Amino acid sequence: MKKIFFKALLTSSILMGCTAADNTQSNVTEAATAVVNATVVEQSKEQLLAPWQGPFQGVPAFDKVTLAGLVPAMEQAMASELAEIDMIANNPATPTFENTIVAMEKTGADLDRLFTYYGIWRSNKSSSEFRQLQSELAPKLSAFSSTIRQNAKLFARVKAVYNSDEVKSLSPEKQRLVQLKYNSFARNGATLNTEDQKRYAEINLRLAQLHTQFGNNVLADEENYVLYLTKDQLGGLPESIITVAAAAATERDHDGQYAITNTRSSMDPFLTYSTERELRKKVWQTYYSRGDNGDEFDNNAIIAEILKLRHERVGLLGYKNYASWRLEDRMAKSPENAIALMESVWPAAIARVDEEVADMLAIGKRQDGIEKIEAWDYRFYAEKVRQDKYDLDSDEVKQYLQLNKLREAMFYVAGRLFNFNFTEITDGSVPVFHEDVRVWEVKDKTSGEHIGLWYLDPFARKGKRSGAWATTYRSHTTFDGKKNVLSSNNSNFSKGVAGQPTLISWSDAETYFHEFGHALHFLASKVEYPTLNGGVRDYTEFQSQLLERWLSTDEVINNYLVHYKTGKPMPKALIAKIKQAATFNQGFKTTEYLASALVDMKFHTVDPTGIDPDKFERDTLAALNMPEQVVMRHRSPQFGHIFSSEGYASSYYGYMWAEVLTSDAAEAFAQAPGGFYDKEVAAKLVEHLFSVRNAVDPSEAYRAFRGRDAQVEALMRDRGFPVKSATKK
Repeated sequence: MKKIFFKALLTSSILMGCTAADNTQSNVTEAATAVVNATVVEQSKEQLLAPWQGPFQGVPAFDKVTLAGLVPAMEQAMASELAEIDMIANNPATPTFENTIVAMEKTGADLDRLFTYYGIWRSNKSSSEFRQLQSELAPKLSAFSSTIRQNAKLFARVKAVYNSDEVKSLSPEKQRLVQLKYNSFARNGATLNTEDQKRYAEINLRLAQLHTQFGNNVLADEENYVLYLTKDQLGGLPESIITVAAAAATERDHDGQYAITNTRSSMDPFLTYSTERELRKKVWQTYYSRGDNGDEFDNNAIIAEILKLRHERVGLLGYKNYASWRLEDRMAKSPENAIALMESVWPAAIARVDEEVADMLAIGKRQDGIEKIEAWDYRFYAEKVRQDKYDLDSDEVKQYLQLNKLREAMFYVAGRLFNFNFTEITDGSVPVFHEDVRVWEVKDKTSGEHIGLWYLDPFARKGKRSGAWATTYRSHTTFDGKKNVLSSNNSNFSKGVAGQPTLISWSDAETYFHEFGHALHFLASKVEYPTLNGGVRDYTEFQSQLLERWLSTDEVINNYLVHYKTGKPMPKALIAKIKQAATFNQGFKTTEYLASALVDMKFHTVDPTGIDPDKFERDTLAALNMPEQVVMRHRSPQFGHIFSSEGYASSYYGYMWAEVLTSDAAEAFAQAPGGFYDKEVAAKLVEHLFSVRNAVDPSEAYRAFRGRDAQVEALMRDRGFPVKSATKK
């Protein structure tokens, strides 16, 4: 009966021009779509929040998660953690280490897992859809963080434990955990009055939005600017670079052309080899103008607002500037100490630039008739000087630097120093988020004990942020059952033609080892609690910088640096040239880095009211007598280290501070009977500098390894600078 009635109604509607039927059908379709969409969102949310399943104590379900349920999943995870926090804060029992500090360490498991997926979408496979969700979530995450830090009852309990007699009986590791927990509140607004706490939270909310927008703007400029070349514009480019550029163009539907993308891995080799000076200028300007083009992606106004808000926020806490607040609990302790270190090296660095420019100009005049070295000429003529002075051709070196062989070399070093063994997982039991990602299981070579997994995502692609970085999806802890480590390294090497090895520069090989050093730091952890897996910014780069030194050891060179065509090891004569040229171009490298670090520090030690970031950058560099042929490694409008988050804000100096430790520690190995593979020194390295993570004060940890504080003279010797300009730390 109902079917007949519906058919009659439908026929009547058709005769009446279909108006009623259209409306009915539209409503039905919309309702059905809404139901389907709601189901998709709910299923996505449940998958995002689900405990990890599978082998190795469970692994992220990268192959199943989708963006559809990200926002509700994040909201639910935050709500769950806040409920856990409230239970701790309202516990009627007397505050103790176990019911307060340890209880806090156990909270937020859902959110921790969720942040793994969030981090991948943000850094490895960003999209316009994700960026919209990220903008929506940024203020919610900021409010969530402020809610915890401004929980008066919770802070009262933490403070009670911090001041209790119980603390004195705890192990040093547990005492440090209590101290770090207390500081995380006291240094972030917990001691403020209600009105100031409200303003503090408002500032954090706005900063979260600005940091997200800054990073997205830089990524937009990296994606939007691509230079396409024709065959007659490839002058000077080696075959390896041409092959990569052709593949990049094909990937972007420009078959038959050659793409130079707006990333360092593409820009740097082009500026080094291209004989097309005007094209070098164009590529240089495009790269160093990211975030500074006066368009919708311009970051200057964002920088000004970020600086103003940071200054206001630390003012609420009683600090004179942002850098004073930031460095208080770092190794440097104050911006004055950090600046003193940088300024002790700066004169030698810019003096070396003058020497390098003079050498380049002599060749430029003789070969090309140029009268001046411009910034876009530096890499090109530096390479010619390298060949002239040391008879060292960077492209010749590159033929021996195969990405896969370098990975094997890193595994070799990890085996010798850490007793680690890496075995690739090829049975599909561990999901990955992109086809380029590969996974290895890490075990102790002697006992066979499982330690964790190592994920590798090596190649550049659209949606992946530039640079190289390391992260963990799960860290080692033992306080709530022993947890293994899920570590990850991420790079942006230019992917060549399928079936051919990826060749990289010596500098890129050092970066490869550097980031692997971070992964080894994760994997070597022996700490009990999650918070102790953190680190002090001007110290955490030390371990990774130190690992770079093993690239140039004889064992690595002789066994893993083999020619990609012949398979023959690198000739001894070429090895000798590399070692002789070890300090070559250190003026450029040191100056471009220090310029960024000093501008960062100056930005955060002044009153930023009415600041014009572009002008401030120019004026600061002029006051430093910055050589005009060198530009900051990261110009302010693209300086994601300090403006897309607060991770390195007023802390970019940390690489130099850590480099002092690195050079000093390297000399400990160089002077040991077994050199860089000396068993005794390696054991001390793992015990005191890697396994303890942040469970020991960095200064104490270094003294335990070296028997004294680090000395800056080692750094000056490493760079070939006059030692007399240095001072001890």
